[in-house]
Amino acid sequence: MDSANWWRDAVVYEVYVRSFADADGDGTGDLAGLRSRLGYLAGLGVDAVWATPWYRSPMVDGGYDVEDHRSVDPLFGTDADVPELVAAAHELGLRVLVDVVPNHTSDRHRWFRAALAAAPGSPERARYHFRAGRGRDGELPPTDWRSVFGGPAWTRVPGGEWYLHLFAPEQPDLNWDNAEVRAEFEDLLRFWFSRGVDGVRIDVAHGLLKDPAFPDLGADDEEIVRPPGRGRHPHWDLDGVHDIYRSWRRIAGEFEPGRVFVAEAWVDRPDRLARYVRPDELHTAFNFDFLRCDWDAGALRAVIDRTLEALPPVGAPATWVLSNHDVVRHVTRFAPGGDLARGTRRARAALLLMLALPGGAYLYQGEELGLAEVEDLPEAVLADPTWERSGHTRRGRDGCRVPLPWSGTAPPFGFGPEGGSPWLPQPAHWRTATAEAQAADPASMLSLYRAALATRRGHPALGDGTMTWLPSSSGVLSFAREPGFACLVNLSDEACELPGDARVLLASVPPEDGRVPPDAAVWLDRS
Repeated sequence: MDSANWWRDAVVYEVYVRSFADADGDGTGDLAGLRSRLGYLAGLGVDAVWATPWYRSPMVDGGYDVEDHRSVDPLFGTDADVPELVAAAHELGLRVLVDVVPNHTSDRHRWFRAALAAAPGSPERARYHFRAGRGRDGELPPTDWRSVFGGPAWTRVPGGEWYLHLFAPEQPDLNWDNAEVRAEFEDLLRFWFSRGVDGVRIDVAHGLLKDPAFPDLGADDEEIVRPPGRGRHPHWDLDGVHDIYRSWRRIAGEFEPGRVFVAEAWVDRPDRLARYVRPDELHTAFNFDFLRCDWDAGALRAVIDRTLEALPPVGAPATWVLSNHDVVRHVTRFAPGGDLARGTRRARAALLLMLALPGGAYLYQGEELGLAEVEDLPEAVLADPTWERSGHTRRGRDGCRVPLPWSGTAPPFGFGPEGGSPWLPQPAHWRTATAEAQAADPASMLSLYRAALATRRGHPALGDGTMTWLPSSSGVLSFAREPGFACLVNLSDEACELPGDARVLLASVPPEDGRVPPDAAVWLDRS
């Protein structure tokens, strides 16, 4: 793939900055820590790094409540750390993507503080969604919309008006029908692109516009995507968002080489996702249908088919993903009845499936170490706003955000200086899961990731392109990539036969007597 189109088949590694590496010993990951581990990422074999928000923030939602998009929060370092990080990454051949959060700001953002100080109907309030309440004295919220984190999506302010927040109350939604909002984010893109970052991940890309009629949703519980059977949703995936992204694409083209976008767009059908990646809009979008799919051959094949039918007509590649900072780690999701050994075995096979499919892929930090969800964090340390907003009924996303284990036999496992306490506690059993412990073990998850990424980068059939399904028995997925490559994934409960004319390039677990065991995958040379 030529350098201008690197994004079409790139493998991008997501760094949740707060939990990646802590250079100063305060228990929180930072930019200096990330910079110190770039060599590890280059050695892993990825093409780029996506860093979650490092901007100034009160950290109500882990940095996704942004107070100032143009400055680094002191928790993560200083503004001077960014050019050093970008330069160090580029020197190692790694591209850098930053996170932009356009749906909402922090309630401490200068705009929202000005809105609270201004009168109803003022230009300051017009940057957000302020509305009068319902009921005799306006004591009821304007709509029945629910926050993704739990509870109502409206909060009342002194003077009687209510403001919209589809997430936490500390994250007021911006009004994207306001020209000043659009201009601000266009300037923000130019700000970061001019500082050398190679692309942007767009948070809640499907949620920027709201139906100006503000109709009731008529549902008891909020959902990330349009509920099944519902028509047009009042605030998810409205058609008007595409005008915003056409303007953003033009801005990306102002720079040489052109900058790229990846969308976090939770939509209900692949054809809706394809609309985000039309030639004049965004470059790529996460394939959440793949992430959410059960470990089932028929279901996975259907997701793959729908994806590869929807995207080629708009000229976009697929972007596959198994985990991220918002979902339960896939080792745990794939573990039937909590059987983490089997979940790990399936995760190894899922990696080979994902990296063999046409297009690009995103990895989430720690998945290359085979980390499972930490499900027994003490309630006292839970930081995700979902915990409080749900009335302590949903623990939230902290279990996939526990700081990484790098080395040693006891916490902090090399995450920070010895003796420091990470912001979330690490399980003691991670002593066998550290990057250091796995590096010398050819059977480890880390070794499998390194081998798979090296093979993928060197094989002419892998990356962007097409695939052809091969005949296979029930519960087995088998497909070819040209020239001379095949992938076979056994999702059944019985071993299946290896093709007699193929040589094994890589296996998630070794074949036995010419047969692929259950929950295993192999890459084959068919030349």
